[in-house]
Amino acid sequence: YDGINEQVLLDMNWQGKPRKVLVRPERNGYLYVLDRATGEVLSAKPYGPVNSSKGVDLKTGRLMENPDKLTGTGKVIRDICPTASGLKDWQPSAFSPRTGLLYIPHNNLCMDEEGVEVNYIAGTPYVGMNVRMIPGPGGNRGAFTAWDIAAEKPAWSLKENFPVWSGAVVTAGDVVFYGTMEGWFKAVSAKTGDLLWQFKTSSGIIGQPITYRGPDGHQYVAVLSGVGGWAGAIVSGDLDPRDATAALGFVNAMKDLKNATTAGGTLYVFRLP
Repeated sequence: YDGINEQVLLDMNWQGKPRKVLVRPERNGYLYVLDRATGEVLSAKPYGPVNSSKGVDLKTGRLMENPDKLTGTGKVIRDICPTASGLKDWQPSAFSPRTGLLYIPHNNLCMDEEGVEVNYIAGTPYVGMNVRMIPGPGGNRGAFTAWDIAAEKPAWSLKENFPVWSGAVVTAGDVVFYGTMEGWFKAVSAKTGDLLWQFKTSSGIIGQPITYRGPDGHQYVAVLSGVGGWAGAIVSGDLDPRDATAALGFVNAMKDLKNATTAGGTLYVFRLP
């Protein structure tokens, strides 16, 4: 897995000592806590289903391979978790200093993978793999997880039918906002995860919600609704749901997304009470 995820810089008490840390919920499924002055890996715990590796060596920071999930040409390896898209793709998490929790929008997908020989043709993308993605453990394809960094475990987690491909934003009023690929824009309690409010937008949400103070002094929350990207390609690209390997296998996991939302692009702005 490549490393494309956000780096959250925190000054916190770690196991009884003040530390300047760097926190990264990585694509490979592990939430890393590093001493940002020395590079020491303090923690690396899975924040969702992971079987592609057996853990992280804290001394070296390297993944410990799972030989049962190593792919190769001419063989099919089934049920690899997470998928090529990672347990989390680009979608940024949000940290609240009030709760000490990191709010992570992420996927719950696994994949079957077969290595194939390919010839390079200039200007033509190629992967060298046939990939078919499937729902992960429990059947839900996404989750929104509040991670207790100090305790190295989830405080709570919400299951979502589709991958949670939007970013998250948390307010000083202990409210967390995120969007779903069906188009629901949700507000949940930062402490408990209880649903406080939701609004159905015209398309799936893969954008980053923001909050700001308007010229009238009121607080606003805004989000762009418009499904697309890798996970939403079946809708935005009008792909055939019968092609299990389309969009690098994402179509197989998202066959029913066309029944849940449509393409679009609308900016929604809400004024908070």
